[in-house]
Amino acid sequence: LLQLAQVLPTEENFLLFFRCQQLKSSEDFMQTWRKYDSDHSGFIDSEELKSFLKDLLQKANKQIEDSKLTEYTEIMLRMFDANNDGKLELTELARLLPVQENFLIKFQGVKMCAKEFNNAFEMYDQDGNGYIDENELDALLKDLCEKNKKELDITNLATYKKSIMALSDGGKLYRAELALILCAEEN
Repeated sequence: LLQLAQVLPTEENFLLFFRCQQLKSSEDFMQTWRKYDSDHSGFIDSEELKSFLKDLLQKANKQIEDSKLTEYTEIMLRMFDANNDGKLELTELARLLPVQENFLIKFQGVKMCAKEFNNAFEMYDQDGNGYIDENELDALLKDLCEKNKKELDITNLATYKKSIMALSDGGKLYRAELALILCAEEN
């Protein structure tokens, strides 16, 4: 973030503004993600990132021309796109969050391979309707906390749950959304 502060002129240092204004919590962050990953690809590509930055700057009442916006988008990608694939994954963009709020860091250590994840999803989707509701998520997270006491703290269960449910679609958490948090990339 400090790198960005040096690159951008102070009055347009929207990232710091963004961190202070927009992202009070992981929950806000997840809602933002849902809004801008408009095609539900599990990534935010440069066009989606651009509309995200544009909205941020508008909220800050900053008018900037398109060329500047493109430049900012490129800077953001350079800084946050760790694997240089030209798009941001949830965990890459999450580096915007203040560390104590970044619950995704905690989940890094408990990610499962695709097979484990699919088995877990089926196990907790008890009614087999293809999504997990809040109660099913609660059970899943309790078990995860029990199994991974080092990374996950059961006293934060409510916070984890709220943040993850922010990805849901009217209380329905589909496989693809939950996979963003619990499923490791298949290499």
